[in-house]
Amino acid sequence: MSVAAIVCAALAMTSCNNKKFHINGAIADAKDSVLYLENIGLNGPEKIDSVKLGEDGSFDFAEAAADSVTPDFYRLRIANQTINLSIDSTETVSVKAAYPTMSTKYDVTGSENCNKIKELVFKQMNLQATIEAIAKNPNFGVDSTQLAINNVITNYKNDIKKNYIFKEPMKAYAYYALFQTINLGGMANLLFDPRNNREDIQVFAAVATSWDTFYPGAERGKNLHHITIEGMKNVRIIAAERAQKVDPSKVSVNGVIDLSLTDNKGQVRKLTDLKGKVVMLDFHVFASDKSAQRIMMLRELYNKYHAQGFEIYQVSVDPDEHFWKTQTAAIPWISVRDEGGLDAASLRYYNVQSIPTFFLIDKNNTLQKRDVQIRDIDKEIQSLL
Repeated sequence: MSVAAIVCAALAMTSCNNKKFHINGAIADAKDSVLYLENIGLNGPEKIDSVKLGEDGSFDFAEAAADSVTPDFYRLRIANQTINLSIDSTETVSVKAAYPTMSTKYDVTGSENCNKIKELVFKQMNLQATIEAIAKNPNFGVDSTQLAINNVITNYKNDIKKNYIFKEPMKAYAYYALFQTINLGGMANLLFDPRNNREDIQVFAAVATSWDTFYPGAERGKNLHHITIEGMKNVRIIAAERAQKVDPSKVSVNGVIDLSLTDNKGQVRKLTDLKGKVVMLDFHVFASDKSAQRIMMLRELYNKYHAQGFEIYQVSVDPDEHFWKTQTAAIPWISVRDEGGLDAASLRYYNVQSIPTFFLIDKNNTLQKRDVQIRDIDKEIQSLL
């Protein structure tokens, strides 16, 4: 399913009775312009009504409300300028704006959902501006640019998940948030990718489940379930394909997947060559905000236990090789780099879902625990030495 198809499937349905909802207000500086009211349906926008604006730009649309209480989605449009709205039953929503900046500056009253959608719209615009500024920054190389863009998108998604989607998944604005897009390389991309990203599929599933509870039988809920199920199938296929790419010769008899990567001094270092030592296998990005703090923590552990047989095998997935070498010049432990970046083979081998993360390997090259299983790192290391 294409991004365009998913986005079109993201918004509204129709069912009418004698009850009406109202959308009114004024669009200043738009005399003689035609203002359209469009229902954003599962198959794309559909014109519901229109009006030619007068001197004061006032308008008042009164339309038949849906039979059910399921939220519906609409937009006001003049040419390519739009304002996105949601309607619950027979409410009245008022909008004030000016043309031709109505998409980027408007006020809305009468609906909490519409105000939340406005917040999401403005947040997305700020994100787009940030991404474009990063892309134009001459101080970033290609790989550094991509890493920086990935970081701001990840932070944005975490904010939206916490403060909008998971907070009230039954709300219209949570549904709307699922289908926000960002322009990358001239193409519209869904911020939450329900086709390939396991975590994003879980976000869709959370809203789908909530809509099942609050709006049983709603077409939107059914559509979310369809997207979620298709995404789960895709992720399983991708995982199976990746598993087939793991070279069986890299897996030792005790279950440790060997890594053979070049360190910051140009020497090839194999993970399994460290047999006889307690090893922390650490995955790291030196370009991350909290890198320095984490390196200090690792240095403290290294200084405590290295003389007793403790070693750190740190895998960097920084895209910029020169930056990585600069950052690791004074590091005493083994620092290697997987040039695959965030799609590095080593991340797949160890099923790394987030960075930073680490694993503890005992003296027999047997993987013991990963970070989420460890409460006291000192005790764990001491028990293996």
